[in-house]
Amino acid sequence: MMVGLEHYLAVAAALFVIGIFGIFLNRKNVIVILMSIEMILLAVNINLVAFSTHAGDLVGQVFTLFVLTVAAAETAIGLAILVVFYRNRGTIEVEDVNVMKG
Repeated sequence: MMVGLEHYLAVAAALFVIGIFGIFLNRKNVIVILMSIEMILLAVNINLVAFSTHAGDLVGQVFTLFVLTVAAAETAIGLAILVVFYRNRGTIEVEDVNVMKG
């Protein structure tokens, strides 16, 4: 049995749907929302690599490296903000984030 493009697209679609459900079903924990966003970005990366190899082109794989770089930066900044918020407020629930004023 050969793994084809359809298999990669099915896995990416499943990860994308799980990420969307993670965002909409869990409105209390910011860490779970960030993990769901990372799952959506992973699904996009799987699609980029699958179509890139299917077309015999390296552009999708290079673009995937840029997406991974942005995702790593987003995760680092998001977790740093959560650590500071937890130190100030003592909780990281989404309902308490709206009390932040600049």
